[in-house]
Order: sequence, then structure tokens, then C-alpha cells
Amino acid sequence: MIIYFMCLILFCVGLYAILVKRNLIKIIIGIIITEYAVNLFFILVAYRSKGRAPILAPDQIVKNMVDPLPQALVLTAIVIGLAVTALIVSIAVRVYEKYGTFDITKIRRLKG
Repeated sequence: MIIYFMCLILFCVGLYAILVKRNLIKIIIGIIITEYAVNLFFILVAYRSKGRAPILAPDQIVKNMVDPLPQALVLTAIVIGLAVTALIVSIAVRVYEKYGTFDITKIRRLKG
């Protein structure tokens, strides 16, 4: 149960960085932390104590098997998250090239 609480704390740290920080780089890091907290939660839900790998043989009966579906979903989410992170970083670099700052309050003022 404590590990779920730690996952929630990790999610809250990422959410805090997204909502409170004014620097684009810190906001991007908050998005990454939040994403990995959700991925960790999915893996924790699929975990079973003393579970076995989901490999079946015709002559074996496995009673305590780990669920493979969340593992596959998280693997896909990591790949998609990497692409989204690369896109966000490239947008942040373009914003820095145009405005010369990562501070979102200054960018709003320069908007016009």
C-alpha cells in the first residue's frame, strides 16, 4: 500500500511543477514526471506477489501469473511519451529562439 502512496506523491510532484512553475523547462520536466508516475501506477496494478511470467506451456498450469496487458500498454505509452516530449522540447526551443526567454509570464507580455 505504501508504494501506491509513493506513486501518488510522485504524481503530485509532477502536477505541482506543471501548475505552479513559470519556466517552460520545469513544466516539461513536470509533464515527464507525471507521465512516469502514471506508467508506474499501471505496472503496480498488474504486479502480483510471487507471480510468474506470462509464459504458458501446454503441460503446465500457472495459478499466479502476472498480467501482461498493462506491461504492453506501458511500453507503448513510453514510446508515445518520448515522441511527445521531443515535440514539446522542440516547441520550447523555438519559443526561446523567438522570445529569448523560457519564462511564460514574459512570453505573455511580449505577445502583444
